[in-house]
Amino acid sequence: MKPSPAPRHPSTKNLLEKLIEKMNKLLSLLKDVYVDSQDPVSSLQEFRLPKDHQFDMMNVENIPKGKITVVEALTLLNNHKLYPDTWTAKKIAEEYHLEQQDVNSLLKYFVTFEVKIFPPETKKAIQ
Repeated sequence: MKPSPAPRHPSTKNLLEKLIEKMNKLLSLLKDVYVDSQDPVSSLQEFRLPKDHQFDMMNVENIPKGKITVVEALTLLNNHKLYPDTWTAKKIAEEYHLEQQDVNSLLKYFVTFEVKIFPPETKKAIQ
């Protein structure tokens, strides 16, 4: 059971009526609003073939433009690390169909691992 509301003061009767009238008007306007949205059609998206199938870790047949695979990311990072004059950010962006800004961020914030094997200091070192 709901509790009954407190009695209203007679001086607020006009204000409440105006408020209810305004709310009803806004509600009727809101009912007239119609929103229609559609997802972008994926068939219009451009694809490219993956570069170098030598690792063949996954059977990737095509890649959306603006995206790269993990293998491609490691390859381009390594190429840039080894040959920075040849594999510039601009060339990488053109080669892999990426945005220049994305390539700059990729080269700035991601690096490949480098394994260094130090020779043992003594012959008694564990192999």
